[in-house]
Parts: sequence; structure tokens; C-alpha cells
Amino acid sequence: MAYTPDRTPPDRTTPDRTIPDRTSSNVHVTSATTSAVPANPVMEYHDTVRWGPIFAGIVVALVSQLMLSALGAAVGGYAAGEATPGSIGTGIGIWAIISLLISLFLGAWAMAASCGPMNKKTAMLNATIMWATTLVISGWLLASGVSGAFGVIASSAGGALTQVIEPGGASLPNPDQVTQAAPNVTPQEAAQYAASAATASISFIIGSLLGLVAALIGSTVGAKRPRAVVR
Repeated sequence: MAYTPDRTPPDRTTPDRTIPDRTSSNVHVTSATTSAVPANPVMEYHDTVRWGPIFAGIVVALVSQLMLSALGAAVGGYAAGEATPGSIGTGIGIWAIISLLISLFLGAWAMAASCGPMNKKTAMLNATIMWATTLVISGWLLASGVSGAFGVIASSAGGALTQVIEPGGASLPNPDQVTQAAPNVTPQEAAQYAASAATASISFIIGSLLGLVAALIGSTVGAKRPRAVVR
């Protein structure tokens, strides 16, 4: 009988390998917590008065007033031969108010359109400043007797009114003539001059307030609404 050695293959199914337990590893994770530090409050200042657009609106208003006055003088000159002196004076007054309202509306619209986004209150504030500045500049131009196109139109209109309107019409007297005839002025004539001056003052106040309303409307029409930018 032949000898058969006992060759038993090793059991490879259960190797003696110890797998470390990673679930309970001694690992400590430190979580860093950051606390928000309150910052110092910063007050932001934004200038609500935009002088650049205001001056642009003033230029547009003055140029519009000049063009409309020239148009009214041209139309009135052609219609002077067929109309009565009273109707001519009334037409000149009405057209002066209409041209003032249109010019201030266009100036305020240009002022608001040339600005960035703003709310209606800021637009109306800038329109009020533009209206007041335009009023001051117009008064200075009339008081200083500026030559050029304004002087030509004013002198032409004054000459036409002097030739067309009768002495008994609603015309303001010449200051030089009033000064020369002052010693011979009767109480009735003095009262008439005072009434004419009061009427002119009231007309100036009403026209100025209507111009302010037109400027406010123009600014609200031309104002751009602020848009929220989502980032």
C-alpha cells in the first residue's frame, strides 16, 4: 500500500486579516463658528438737486419761449391789418401765457428726461428750482435790456403795439412820458395808472403760478422710474 501524504490546502476563505473599524475612529472634528460683528452704521448722502439737468431745462425753456414769441409776433403781424386793436392786445396776452406754459413744460420735461431714475417728488423739486431760476434769469434779461434776438423781438413788438393800440386801449404807459407829465397828472389818471400797475402785477403772479404748474406736470411726465436690479 502506497503512502499518501496529508496535503490539506489552507483555508483561504477566512484570512486572518483584521479590518480596522473606521466607524468608531478617534477623529474629532472641530467646527469653527463665526460670529457676525455688527458694523458701524454709515449714512449715505445723495444730492437730490441736479444742477446740470436744471440748467439744460432752463436753456430749453428760454429757447422755446423765444421761438414761440417769434411765431406769435409773425402771426400777429400778418393779422394786424384785419383785427381791432383790442383783439390784438387780447391775443398777444393770451399767446404770451400759452407760450410761457409750453416753454416751461418743455424745459421741465427735458430736465427730468436728462436725469437718471428718480421718483416724482425729486422731479417736482428740481422742476420748482428750474422754474424759480428761469423766472430770475428772465427778470434779469428784461431789466438789463439785453440786446440780440430778445431785444429785437421786444423792440419790434413794442413798436407794433405803439402803432396799433389806441390811446384808450389797455396799454401800459411809457415811463418817460409819465415822468414828464407827472405835474399835470389828474387824480383820475393817477388812479388809472395805479389800476394798470395792479392789473399787470396780478397777471404776473397768475402767469408765474400757472408756469409753475406746467413745470411740475412736465417733470412728472419726463421722470424715469427707478428700477430694481436683481443680481
